Amino acid sequence: MRVVLGIDAAWTDKNPSGVAVATEEAEGWRLKGAFPSVEHFLAEAHKKPAPEKPSGGVGQARDLLEATRAMAGRLPDLVAIDMPMALEPITTRRASDDALSRAYGAKWCAAHSPNAQRPGPISDHLREGFGEAGFPLCITEIATPGLMEVYPHPALVELCNEPKRLPYKVGKVRSYWPDAKPEHRRLLLSGEWSSIGTVLEPYLQGAGAFCNTFELTPKRLKAQEDMIDAIICCICAIRALDGGAKPLAGDELSAIWVPMADPVIQSRTILPCSPYSDRAELRREVWHDNLEDDPELAKYL
Repeated sequence: MRVVLGIDAAWTDKNPSGVAVATEEAEGWRLKGAFPSVEHFLAEAHKKPAPEKPSGGVGQARDLLEATRAMAGRLPDLVAIDMPMALEPITTRRASDDALSRAYGAKWCAAHSPNAQRPGPISDHLREGFGEAGFPLCITEIATPGLMEVYPHPALVELCNEPKRLPYKVGKVRSYWPDAKPEHRRLLLSGEWSSIGTVLEPYLQGAGAFCNTFELTPKRLKAQEDMIDAIICCICAIRALDGGAKPLAGDELSAIWVPMADPVIQSRTILPCSPYSDRAELRREVWHDNLEDDPELAKYL
C-alpha cells in the first residue's frame, strides 16, 4: 500500500491550509480524508474534537507526517504541496516560476511570484522540516520518500484536457462572470465544481464527493475549495509515483511538477473537453433545470 499527503498551503499564518490524505488499496487509490485546515486534520488523525472553524497556518512537518501515519497506518511515500519550495531561501521569483509561466502562461496558468515575506520563512521552515524527516525536495526526479511542489491550475488543465485555466476559485467568481447575478454565479460555480469532480474521481475514489456547493455558506465554500486543491495535490503525487508527472525547473534549486492525464483513464472515456463527455454532461445536469425559466442565465452557457 502506498500513501500520499496533499497540502494546499497558505502563504501566510493567517489563512488556513487544506489537507488531504489518499491510500492505495486493492481496487485503486481512495481518499482517506480531506480537511479545511491543519488543525482539523490533526484532530481527526488523533481522534480529538474538531475545532469549530478552520484556523490559519500550515503547521510543522513532523506533525503532518505523524498525523498521516496515524490516519493511514504508515508515513506517506510522497508529499505534494502547493507552495513555492526551493533548496535555498526564497527571496524572489524563481527559475521554476518562469519555466511554468512559459509553458502555461498562454493557458492563464502563470505562476505567482514569491518573495522573502510570502511565503518566505514559512516555505523554508517546511522544506527544512520535511528534509530532516527524510523527505527531500524532488527537483529532477521523483524519489520516495520525498516532497514535491505542485500547482493546481495547470494540473487541472492537463487532467481535464482544457485549453485554459478552469473558473473554479470562490474568490474570483465576480471576475469570471462580472455581469451575472449572485445566484447565477453560485450556479455556474456549482457546475464547474461538479464537472471537475467527474474528472478527479477516476484518479482518486471519493474525490468527487467534495466537488459540490450544496448548502455551503461563502466561508464554507472557501474551505471546500481548499480541500479540493489539497485533493488535486494528492492526485499530482499519485501521478508522479506512477511516472506521470513532469518537472518544470530552469535550475537545480526548484521544480514545479505538473501531472499528465492517465492514458488508460483517457482511453476508457471520451476526452473530458468533448461536449459528450461525463464532465460536460454533468455541467448540463447542474444547470439544466434553471435554463428553461431563466434566459439570462442561458447566455453564460
